Amino acid sequence: MRKRIVSGVVATAVVAGLLSGCASGNNNANSGTNSGSNNDATNAEEKVTLSVWAMGDSSKPMEQMAEAFTKENPNITVKVQAIPWGSAHDKLLTAVASKKGPDVLQMGTTWMPEFAAAGAIADLTSDLANYPELAADNFFSGTVTSTQFDGKTVGVPWLAETRVLFYRTDVLSSVGYDQAPKTWDELLDVSKKLTERGKDKYGIGLDPKEPTLSFMFARQNGATLIEDNKAQFEQPAYRDTVAYLNEFFQNGYAPVDLGLDTAQTFGGDGMVPMFISGPWMIKTVKDQLPDIEGKWATAVLPSKENNMSSLGGSNLTVFNYTEHKDAALKFIAFLSKPEIQLEWMNLTGELPANMKAWEDPQLSDDANMAVVGEQLKNAEPMPLVKAWDNISQNFLKTFEQIYRADADIDAQLKDFNAQSQQLLDK
Repeated sequence: MRKRIVSGVVATAVVAGLLSGCASGNNNANSGTNSGSNNDATNAEEKVTLSVWAMGDSSKPMEQMAEAFTKENPNITVKVQAIPWGSAHDKLLTAVASKKGPDVLQMGTTWMPEFAAAGAIADLTSDLANYPELAADNFFSGTVTSTQFDGKTVGVPWLAETRVLFYRTDVLSSVGYDQAPKTWDELLDVSKKLTERGKDKYGIGLDPKEPTLSFMFARQNGATLIEDNKAQFEQPAYRDTVAYLNEFFQNGYAPVDLGLDTAQTFGGDGMVPMFISGPWMIKTVKDQLPDIEGKWATAVLPSKENNMSSLGGSNLTVFNYTEHKDAALKFIAFLSKPEIQLEWMNLTGELPANMKAWEDPQLSDDANMAVVGEQLKNAEPMPLVKAWDNISQNFLKTFEQIYRADADIDAQLKDFNAQSQQLLDK
């Protein structure tokens, strides 16, 4: 679901998840503590145990974080248990049904609407002021947006990633671009020039099977995707975005079904000398394409009305039925400190949501990672509605009809908008 990234040395493995918590019916000391109490973790006489579900290989680094936390808070013990990421969603559904589950859980941004609507995660709106580490202005604004649901704050930003432009500086220079394209017009123009280099040469790799692609570009064009629970996919700004993206495929500026990976197309003479992807690709390019060292760079996305990118990652949330809400928040506050987020990054490769952490030389002195940090200032999650995953998957089918079969854009978007509204109305 997510990728791993380390500042200068970016891991390429899929990000391991963390689900932390304790069953509300366990035998912890003073088990009568209720979730609204302010002394469940602050009273040094009271012992509290938080059990942590850590997915895959994230259990070892989480154990290190837990040990450091307990040294500062000897009355709170954190127990870590590894569970498979693939079973996390079902385990949480079971926890919601039984009202016995984790105190704290890491939740991908796309899961937030589903479990917030189900009442699985606690409203933290009135609690965050008690913890300076959890103040909204500590985090990138898009990550804060991902914690909002139905006018409430239901989580704390934890890990963040976004999309940026990767480009071959030498190849673009050969067609008259000494820097990355800064506008939509420039992106189309340089893609055309790059394609004109000859047979089997393209301008940019745009993945038509990437669910966020059109929505990200549409927001750059000023489009609103959903407003007051009404689908907006027939509006001119969205329609024009789809037409713009389709132009890359119809003109051969972006390949379709090339069957080659990025290492094969970005290296050498630059068959595909630009692509849009996440920061995990920094290490991939460094490791797999040493022959182009010094001949590539990253840049923030080109702009139309703005250059907004998509935002992914995960948040830390509190299980709604926990008996140790304050202890849970104290643990989240600890994990939210810039120095702790940097330590977590070094242990796991996952990038921090805390803006202060990005001032560390590990990130700020790495030119490519600094671009990621800059783009995170203008990145937003996909709409926080329960139906979003289905809506985005439906669009992949719609767009395939457009770029592959040259179907009428207006007719396709009319059907897609109607399908989307039906999903929103459920």
